[in-house]
Amino acid sequence: MALDYRKCAEEIYSHLGGKDNIASAAHCATRLRLAIVDNSKIDKKALENVEGVKGLFDSNGQLQLIIGTGTVNKVYDEFLAVSGLTAATKDDVKAAAAAAMPWWKRILKTPGDIFVPILPAIVASGLMMGLVEALGKASPAFASTDWYGFLDTVANTAFAFLPVIVAVSAARVFGGNLFLGAVIGLLMIHTNFLNAWNVGNVDAINSFFGVTDGVIPRWHLVGNLLTVQRVGYQGHVIPVMIAVWLMSKLEKWLHKHVPEMIDLFVTPLTTVLVTAFITLTIVGPIFSQLETWVLAGAKLLITVGFGIGSFIMGAIYPATVVMGLHHMYNVIEAGMIAETGKNIWMPIASAANFAQFGACLAVAIKAKSQRTKAVALPSSLSASLGITEPAIFGINFRFMKPFVCGMIGGAFGAWFGAVSKIGATTYGVTGIPGLLAIDNIPIYCIMLLIASGIAFVLTWFVWKEDPDDIPKAAPADAEADAIEAEAVEADVTDTAGIPVIMRAGTSTVLAPVKGRIIARDMIPDESFAAGILGDGVGIEPEEEFVIAPFDGEISSVAESRHAIGIDSPDGMELLIHVGVDTVSMNGEGFTPLIKEGDKVKAGQKILKFSRETIKAAGHPDVVVVLMTNSDDLDDFTVGE
Repeated sequence: MALDYRKCAEEIYSHLGGKDNIASAAHCATRLRLAIVDNSKIDKKALENVEGVKGLFDSNGQLQLIIGTGTVNKVYDEFLAVSGLTAATKDDVKAAAAAAMPWWKRILKTPGDIFVPILPAIVASGLMMGLVEALGKASPAFASTDWYGFLDTVANTAFAFLPVIVAVSAARVFGGNLFLGAVIGLLMIHTNFLNAWNVGNVDAINSFFGVTDGVIPRWHLVGNLLTVQRVGYQGHVIPVMIAVWLMSKLEKWLHKHVPEMIDLFVTPLTTVLVTAFITLTIVGPIFSQLETWVLAGAKLLITVGFGIGSFIMGAIYPATVVMGLHHMYNVIEAGMIAETGKNIWMPIASAANFAQFGACLAVAIKAKSQRTKAVALPSSLSASLGITEPAIFGINFRFMKPFVCGMIGGAFGAWFGAVSKIGATTYGVTGIPGLLAIDNIPIYCIMLLIASGIAFVLTWFVWKEDPDDIPKAAPADAEADAIEAEAVEADVTDTAGIPVIMRAGTSTVLAPVKGRIIARDMIPDESFAAGILGDGVGIEPEEEFVIAPFDGEISSVAESRHAIGIDSPDGMELLIHVGVDTVSMNGEGFTPLIKEGDKVKAGQKILKFSRETIKAAGHPDVVVVLMTNSDDLDDFTVGE
C-alpha cells in the first residue's frame, strides 16, 4: 500500500516532544534531518516503527530519519504543514544542531570537521609511503635510485606540509579566509625555521644556523623577556588549529569594526601580523608542549599493562563513533606519524570497526526479516571496508546486543594488535583497506579475525530477533493451498495481448488485471482520483488474479493483503490496490501468492482476490494502479 505521507508526518511529529523541541527541519535525497533541542524527549522506538521510516540515527546533533528517494520530499512537505515549522536547508539544520550541542561536545567535534575533508590527501600519501617503504626493503638497490627518491618525495608531501593543509581546512571550519589560513600554516613551517624533525640533530642545527655549539638561536623581540625559538612546527596540528581559530575570530572582528574603505588592506595585514605574533610567542610553544604530552599519554595508554589500555579503547571506540567524537583521534594519529612514522593507534580503530562488521554480518545471516537482511548485509560489507556508520546506526546500535558483542570483539582484537606491536603508515583507513598501510599483514589479518570472529559468535548466540520483525505467513487453508499449487503450475502468464497502461521512457507497465480501463479521475476515491499518491489508472476487473505488470521486486505487501507494491530495476515504483476502502476487510477475500522481497516476472500471478467478497462488504472492486514516483520519472505517460 502506498505510503500515507500525511499520516507518516503526523506520527513522526507526535514522537518528537512538541514543536519547541525541534530547532530546525530539512531534508536531503533520502533523509529527514531534524535538529532536536532535547533528545530525551523523543521516542526513538516509536519513530522506528512509524510506517515509512526505514531507519534512524543521531549524527553530529542531528536526528536523521531514513525515508527514501522520491518519498522524503513529500513527507517533509506534510511535516512542515503539521508542525508549523518553516523550510530550512541542510546547512541550517547543521548549524542549529551544532548550536544545541554541549560546549564540550562541540570542542571534541571540531577536529573531526577539520580532518575529515583532508583525509583523501592523508590516506593517499600514507598508502604511498607504505608501498615505497616496502619496495625499498624488498630491494635495497632500488632504495638508492633516483626513482625511489622521487616516489618518496611525492609520498611524504602531505605529511611534510601537514600544517598548511590543516590550516586551510581549519579556516573553512572557523569561517576565516582560506588564504590567510594558508599563510599561517606556511608561517609555522617557514624555511627560516629549523625543521622540527631535526631538533635533536646537532649537525643539522649547526648546518642550518651556521653555529658550532648545537644551540638553537632565538629572536629576541623584547630583550630576553620575549624571545622566539626558531624551530618550525612540522608534524604539529593542535597549535595550527588554535592559531587559525584565533586568526578567524580576529578577522571577523576587524571586518565589523574597520571602515569599509580601508578594510581590504587593513584587515588582512593586521590579522596576519597579530596572529603570527601571538602564535609564535604564546600559542605555538604552549600547545606544542600540550600536544607532546597528549601523544605521550596515548602511547602510555596503548603500551602500559600488557595492552590493557588498548583493550579498553577497543571496547569504547564504537561508543565514540555513536557520539560522533571518533575523528578526534586523528590528532593523535597524525602526531604519531609525524614523530615516529608509525601509527600504533590504527590497529585499535581497525579491530573495533571490524568487530562491528562481524556482529552485523551475524545479524544479516540469522535474521528472518527481509527488511533487516536488506539493511544488515550491505552495512556489514561497508563496515569491513572501514565505514561503520551504516552497520552501527542501522543494525547494531539499534538492536544493542550486536553492538555490545562488537565492543567485546573489538576489545580483544585491539589487545592482540597492541601486544603484537603492529602499526600503520597512515590514518583514515581501517579494515580490509588497512592491509595496504599496515607493517605486518599476517598479524593484522589475525587481529581482524579475532575481532570479527568473537563478535560474530557472540552475536549469533546472544541476539534474538524480535518476533514483531519476523514476517507473518498468510493463514493457511485449503483454498490458499490450491491457489498456490495453481500458481506453481502456471507461474507466468503469456503476456501477449495484455495492454500497456503506462510508459516511462522505454519501460512499459502492463495491465495487472484483465478488465475495462478507466481514467484516474474516475476512480471512486478522492485521494486516488486526485493523483495525490501518484498518476495512473483504474481497472474494473473481469477476472480475479493480479499479475506482475513488469519484471521487478515486491517492495511491500499490505498486512490486510489487498495492496502490493512492486519496483522495477530502472526505478519505477508501482502500487496495485485492489478495491476501494478494502483495508477494512482485514485480508478477507485476498490471498497473496508472493511475499515482500520476492523477484517476479511480467505475467506472474501475484494476488488472488474475490470480487464477490469485496462487493458483499460494500466496496467497489476497481483495481487501482498508480505510479507512486511518477513525478520523478522521465517521459512518464499514461496509456499506450
